[in-house]
Amino acid sequence: MEQLKRKTQPLVGKGYMLPFILVTSLFFLWGFARAILDVLNKHFQTSLNISITESALIQVTTYLGYFLMAIPAGAFINKYGYRGGVVFGLILYAIGAFLFIPVSSIGTLNPYLVALFIIACGLAFLETSANPYSTELGPQETATSRLNLSQSFNGLGSGLAPMLIGGFLFTSEDADVSLPYTIMGVLVVVVAIIFSFVKLPEIHHEEEPEALKSKGSTMENLKALVSNSYFMTGLLALLAYEVSEISINSYFVNFTTGMGWMDAATSSYILSFSLIIFMGGRFLGSWIMKYVPAERMLLYCSIGSVVSIILVILTGISEADETVSWTKYLPVIFLMCNYLCEAIMFPTIFSLALRNLGGLTKTASSLLMMTPVGGCGFLLMGYLADSTTLIIPFVIPLIGYLIVLFFAKRALRKI
Repeated sequence: MEQLKRKTQPLVGKGYMLPFILVTSLFFLWGFARAILDVLNKHFQTSLNISITESALIQVTTYLGYFLMAIPAGAFINKYGYRGGVVFGLILYAIGAFLFIPVSSIGTLNPYLVALFIIACGLAFLETSANPYSTELGPQETATSRLNLSQSFNGLGSGLAPMLIGGFLFTSEDADVSLPYTIMGVLVVVVAIIFSFVKLPEIHHEEEPEALKSKGSTMENLKALVSNSYFMTGLLALLAYEVSEISINSYFVNFTTGMGWMDAATSSYILSFSLIIFMGGRFLGSWIMKYVPAERMLLYCSIGSVVSIILVILTGISEADETVSWTKYLPVIFLMCNYLCEAIMFPTIFSLALRNLGGLTKTASSLLMMTPVGGCGFLLMGYLADSTTLIIPFVIPLIGYLIVLFFAKRALRKI
């Protein structure tokens, strides 16, 4: 009966279609901005003559911005509303993008990091605003489907960025990185103007007085969450997933070019194709979960990712003798398999970790939104790549997916 009710409910509420389209466009924008880092990393190694470890500061700076701004963004949104958070985030995004114009003339890494940090702060505001807002633009029964649809456009932005920006940066020695960021800045300003003038419904949530009263202050809410072993396992799993997913994306071009399999431009195209597989996996997983419990789906996918990364390591080691056989591309093929397996992990872990938290849900959501700091894990992958071999760094995402697998098994026991 519940499944029938869900199917008869509209995906988007009456009068909410325009807000939903506008909000979904934001998912594309931050997916595009984050995916650029995966080719920017390799580009700076060449143009600025820096190591993989040094270039990893791009990811560290960006995802540190997420970590530091998640809670302030939440406080800002509580005071000024979702639209205020979106507009302010877009303004920060545009400022950081336009800073690439003067920064590119300096020619050193640190000024770029400042611009990227400002962009990251803007993205933190956008994600903190858009994720919950998307779920509210229609019936609660279709909230998960609505958010998954929005997140699929995040995958579209992630898929296009390496292809477009990588193709631009890696096909010309004189390519100016400030050009794509300037275009992005102009686009973001246009979107900000639209959000400023289009009247959007502000969602007002009904509080849960008894649940909130029973937990007391924010600090007591945090203490209650820390004492909730299931939530903390979910928080750890989401952090581990972010370490794995972001590190692999950031390492992809370095790995495939370093092994001598392809040039940077070709690698960026393959990365784009892999991220499109990721987007397709999210659509497919969302459909399958109509019939398979989310906990079981997460278990199957985490097993798939663990197996995929183990095969990447084993086939990568076996091809270290630089054989000309086509089998040398097996690690790349298994990496693509991993993109398919990991596609549903973030939204599934996020929703399972929040299950049955009552009045603690908002505080818990803020903590979960800090997990993109896991992108800093690429620093460790970069260090291992510089000091050992190009295969050894995959141990880091392998550990991350094992942690997700542990959480999936625990979640399955709670059904």
